Amino acid sequence: MTLDRFYPIFDHPDWLERALPLGVKLVQMRIKDRPEDELRALLGRSRDLCRRAGAVLVVNDHWQLAIELGCDWVHLGQEDVDEADLGAIRRAGLKLGLSTHDEAELERALSCNPDYVALGPVWPTILKQMRWHRQGTERVTDWKRRIGDLPLVAIGGLSTARAPEAFAAGADIVSVVTDITRNAEPEARIRQWLEVTR
Repeated sequence: MTLDRFYPIFDHPDWLERALPLGVKLVQMRIKDRPEDELRALLGRSRDLCRRAGAVLVVNDHWQLAIELGCDWVHLGQEDVDEADLGAIRRAGLKLGLSTHDEAELERALSCNPDYVALGPVWPTILKQMRWHRQGTERVTDWKRRIGDLPLVAIGGLSTARAPEAFAAGADIVSVVTDITRNAEPEARIRQWLEVTR
């Protein structure tokens, strides 16, 4: 399966109701700090919305719920790999995306046989505090050379203006959060993203 080149990340299925009708075909749900029952309901709704729209849903972190709900993809950060049962994820038929930030994390990620590798932050990001300030497009090129045919996701500080630079450096997919969710006109920005990535 070929993944779409535009990969927004949202924290609530209400965003999917806005994004999916515009043509978004790949989305991650990153929902934090919710009770498990509420989380299950939000992810179940997200799954149903994505299925109806023919979009790929990637569940961030919550691999047990992703298995339980019959989702297709899970994304894990490096710290989440410690807690996750990768064998159970694979036996359930889920595909796996992994975050990387440095050489050691890339080696570890590749040892897990992921279905995509994410690198970030390519540019400085306001989303969360990280010890990595800026990877730069040079590292995007290096990562792509090293992972070969695996899809490479660029994340962190992406904008519609920077997307072509990320693709030129070797990224297969560009991922964004705040450029949409903190935009005064998110639907208009999503349309711009679809234009630059299609």
